[in-house]
Amino acid sequence: MPELRKDPITGRWVIISTDRAKRPTDFARESVRIKGTAMCPFCPGNEGKTPPEVLAYGRNGAARNTPGWSLRVIPNKFPALGIEGEIGREGEGLFDRMNGIGAHEVIIETPDHQSTLATLPDKTVEEVLWAYRDRMLDLKNDRRFRYILLFKNHGEPAGASLEHTHSQLIALPIVPKRVREEVDSSRHYYNEKERCIFCDMIRQEMETESRIILYNDQFIALAPYAPRFPFETWILPRQHSSAFENMPTPNYGNLAKLLREILSRVDATLAYPSYNYVVHTSPLGEEINDHYHWHIEMMPKLTKVAGFEWGTGFYINPTPPEESARFLREAR
Repeated sequence: MPELRKDPITGRWVIISTDRAKRPTDFARESVRIKGTAMCPFCPGNEGKTPPEVLAYGRNGAARNTPGWSLRVIPNKFPALGIEGEIGREGEGLFDRMNGIGAHEVIIETPDHQSTLATLPDKTVEEVLWAYRDRMLDLKNDRRFRYILLFKNHGEPAGASLEHTHSQLIALPIVPKRVREEVDSSRHYYNEKERCIFCDMIRQEMETESRIILYNDQFIALAPYAPRFPFETWILPRQHSSAFENMPTPNYGNLAKLLREILSRVDATLAYPSYNYVVHTSPLGEEINDHYHWHIEMMPKLTKVAGFEWGTGFYINPTPPEESARFLREAR
């Protein structure tokens, strides 16, 4: 019998279609395989093919925009938003508009074209997380920005236009509706119960264990109760933390180990799928609070969103989260 499950944070309903439950091998997909390096603008030696870098690690004093780096951050060559200008909010009757002001950056995670985030050493993944933090702290100084979105598209079906492993950052002049709904819902829960809904969720999941994949001293990876997509996985700090960029220094290393391990298990279980992950964190100016809990949401690209989803806002998930958590727990 299919189940309707409600996400306690957003109020979104999903259908867990247990009658047609799918195992990892039942999904039709193309595995992500890294091909050649010819003409890749992200490879060492091709620094002149990208916009000038805004951050680089590992070059030890050598000239900017030259080889020798271990990680490099550049403006996106085809940005969704432009860095120059004023926001210029204005109304036109009942319509609102503003200039497309923002920052759009690419985090090139390694000079090695053949590697993925799942195959890199833990220390290199930690560098990626530090780059996220460094760029967030810098862009927070720009008073035009209200939210900084960090995300990764891995594989062409997930939206990656280049196969060299990379993440992206977009600074926005508004708080996205999806983020505002999540933050406001968490605040409403806190106002009623004086507890963080994410902290309560972690405590309950630790008691039941059926949706937990793995954890360490600082972080937990779990399949959410009402996942939109098969094998959707969330990574959360075990102690309350409202902003990714404000984590204690040692936590970045622990997060790197768990993130890399999760991605490795996803590869082993699902035969190298495309995926997206998104860092959900507090809006700028609201970073220190008791109600919101930053986290990472990772979604393998195994199913397609079609008419039913667009028409209802519901998602149909053919794999119960308890099953996906079990497969990932047992992955080697």
